[in-house]
Amino acid sequence: MRSAKDRRVRPSTSSGQAFETTIAGSLPKPAWLAAPEKLWPDWQVAGVALREAQLDATRVALFEQERAGIDVVSDGEQSRRHFVHGFACALEGVDAGKIGRRGIRGDRYEADCPTIVGPVRRRRAVHADEITFARAATERRLKITLPGPMTLVDTLVDEHYGSREKAAFAFAHALRAEIETLEALGVDVVQIDEPAFNVYFDDVEAWGIAALDACVEGTRCETAVHVCYGYGVPANVAWKSTLGEEWNQYAFLFPLLAQSTIGGVSFEFAGSHVPERVLGMLGEKRAIVGVVDVATSRIETPEEVRDTISVARRYLPDDRIACSSNCGFAPMPREVAYAKLRALGAGAVLARTLDD
Repeated sequence: MRSAKDRRVRPSTSSGQAFETTIAGSLPKPAWLAAPEKLWPDWQVAGVALREAQLDATRVALFEQERAGIDVVSDGEQSRRHFVHGFACALEGVDAGKIGRRGIRGDRYEADCPTIVGPVRRRRAVHADEITFARAATERRLKITLPGPMTLVDTLVDEHYGSREKAAFAFAHALRAEIETLEALGVDVVQIDEPAFNVYFDDVEAWGIAALDACVEGTRCETAVHVCYGYGVPANVAWKSTLGEEWNQYAFLFPLLAQSTIGGVSFEFAGSHVPERVLGMLGEKRAIVGVVDVATSRIETPEEVRDTISVARRYLPDDRIACSSNCGFAPMPREVAYAKLRALGAGAVLARTLDD
């Protein structure tokens, strides 16, 4: 396996606009689609009605992002019950009906997880229908979020591989095939979500970065990895309270990611105890800075968003700074999430005019 120092650095390929805005991934689902304010919500309808409801929810998600001035929009994961299970359960070798309860993210909390029962293979496109619909519904740059190999392994029960590394690379190959299909359908940005990177540091260094690189090898679209401290759910909020006055996980991770082939790094920043000095540890990567906090229902003002962007400007040139949410909005009240979206868009506009 190549070391981090031996890996070719993939250049960032953004639109070139300073402070381009996006979201980390999910938006809350409407109550007529799924149980509100839940991380693993049950669908409220089934069959043809479910598919129609998912598409209607996607229309709303795209509209709200565009109305807020978000530059790179996503489908808000409206057709996925959960960002990991939505991909994993469509693969051969994963049994969605065989559920095991296990600790995830270093046993921070327990979750009901599908089971790996055989070799993981992608026999068909997983998210092609969602992306085809979203691509036709918006003229803005379009992003899709996909779970990363380490996070997939950490959110499933393994009864086949007996090795986190072997399982991760099997998922990486499936992800690479999926990305090739999505590129052809018009996706502009692929974001790989790896919250598990902030937990298993030895594994990140030993094989996690290499598995991430395997997902995007040879891709043509813009790529990014999202590493955060988790959704704003009670278990994650409680864990954050144990991390002290400085959250130094990124100080370990960013130098490793700087040598990866991924194009950009999306990370938690606003309302956190992440020291600002880590912004200088990303090498030539594009920094996708979390400028709204999903662990609180308080709505940031545009001026507060602008001020968070200004901190990033002390360490990075404007054309390498993009703006996002700290994590997905999935468990939040919809009205709060949409208000935060509007603050995000307005704050980036203020930042662009700061020197005028």
